[in-house]
Amino acid sequence: YMVPSAFVTLEQLPLTSNGKVNRRALPAPESSDSGSSTAYVAPRTPTEEKLAAIWAEVLSAPRVGAEDNFFELGGHSLLATQVVSRIRSTFHVELPVRALFEAPTLSSLSLRIDEALDQPIRNAPQAPPLSPAPRTDELPLSFAQQRLWFLDQFEPGSPFYNIPAALRLSGTLDTQALRRAFEELVRRHESLRTTFSSRDGKPIQVIAPALSLPLEVRDLQDVPASEREAHVRELVRQEALRPFDLARGPLVRTRLLRLAPTDHILLVTLHHIVSDGWSTGVLVREVATLYAAFASGQRPSLPPLPIQYADFARWQRSWLRGEALDAQVRYWKQQLSGAPAHLELPTDRPRPPIQSVRGAQYSFRLPPELSEALTATSKQHGVSLFMTLLAGFQALLSRYSGQDDIVVGSPIAGRRTTELEDLIGFFVNTLVLRSRIAPEASFRDLLLQVRDTTLGAYEHQDLPFEKLVEELSPQRTLGHSPLFQVMFSLQNTPIPQLALSGLTLGPVELESTTSKFDLSLALAESPQGILGALTYKTDLFDSDTVA
Repeated sequence: YMVPSAFVTLEQLPLTSNGKVNRRALPAPESSDSGSSTAYVAPRTPTEEKLAAIWAEVLSAPRVGAEDNFFELGGHSLLATQVVSRIRSTFHVELPVRALFEAPTLSSLSLRIDEALDQPIRNAPQAPPLSPAPRTDELPLSFAQQRLWFLDQFEPGSPFYNIPAALRLSGTLDTQALRRAFEELVRRHESLRTTFSSRDGKPIQVIAPALSLPLEVRDLQDVPASEREAHVRELVRQEALRPFDLARGPLVRTRLLRLAPTDHILLVTLHHIVSDGWSTGVLVREVATLYAAFASGQRPSLPPLPIQYADFARWQRSWLRGEALDAQVRYWKQQLSGAPAHLELPTDRPRPPIQSVRGAQYSFRLPPELSEALTATSKQHGVSLFMTLLAGFQALLSRYSGQDDIVVGSPIAGRRTTELEDLIGFFVNTLVLRSRIAPEASFRDLLLQVRDTTLGAYEHQDLPFEKLVEELSPQRTLGHSPLFQVMFSLQNTPIPQLALSGLTLGPVELESTTSKFDLSLALAESPQGILGALTYKTDLFDSDTVA
């Protein structure tokens, strides 16, 4: 009851002639909550109350009203997936992500939940619950892990699937506390103690009961100040390219560069077979929590993990077969029937018969005014910002290629249940998104088509991309990747905002020298406008062309 019913931002408070706040001159609040366009109406039913609590948790909102709109409060597709996961756990009903787009207010979505409770939807096989599996039998790899394992058999030790990260630590650093934090992290997450071996030609996971993870400290204080940054960049580059041995491990490395007594750079590198982009956020958040505890002499208090990655891999293998697998495959076969094998973009050089991974990156920023207009357009048409940007990008690719059938890939977090949100592991999946660009149609028509295609893909996201390629069996060539050659993403995975006592943490930008696809457009929202990075194959494109 003490939470204010409205928040209004002012440049300054109006004052009387004697310097006191002039309460009569304060403007009347126009809305109930920041981001909401409606007056606050308290939840009225038990369903609305439970759903409001879910929204408040996912959106980090102080209060959610019955007529509040999910997307006006800052919701997007990834958060919608988390809401659906919590609805499944709380109400024991299965709703598609599409339901949030069709019923974006709390009251309308509550009605959908009540209808589902009265008439449970059983149109498609529902996934069984995730639960811990015994460690008595051989542990299979997930479909995504198996693909990387096979690739490593052909090219052992390739650094192409390394995931490097670098953090600058400014302030007084307790090196021993940092070392203990990583040791505890490895104890918590089985994936960081996992290696991969072969039994009768079949890959299996091998989880070590314990693992000592050394924190190598490299002192650079004797390097002349004028040369130190260049030396650091070279060490960062070398560390990112150091190979892993999947059979021997460990598949995570830590290294600390000491530039000055109060200036360090922490390098953390993992192999993709045990991690992904979301996992990096989990790692940073947990290491920061553990470090704070150890540095202050306290016991860490992170909640226990309900399951481990090996449990997910076994669950995926046991569920994705039979009718469950067939239903997913039928959708994607219908969706991609007759799709073009490749996108004919104009290149500066002929495509080589065997594609390399040589690449570079071009960075840019959309002005705040344009970024805000894109967000407003998305809300106006009932789509996410991702859908608006994807539609624009596919229209652009159509202009450059002269093709009216455009297929791009897009990563999805692949964490559809709450049990997976705090795990380090390889969950990310790739969706294949196809649009027909009709010259006579309006952009709004394209936008609604993209919305429908994207929501359909979300509802069938459980089929791993590796399994999709296997089922579709496209004609394989070493000259380009199968199904699509252009990737698109909007960064909205949780990035923790960290502040440690005596330490300031900041990311160190890593230079990209590889490219998995012809083009990969990665966008991210920021207060300065939408930030973009276009990664490209240097065998095909010059930097001026990409710009």
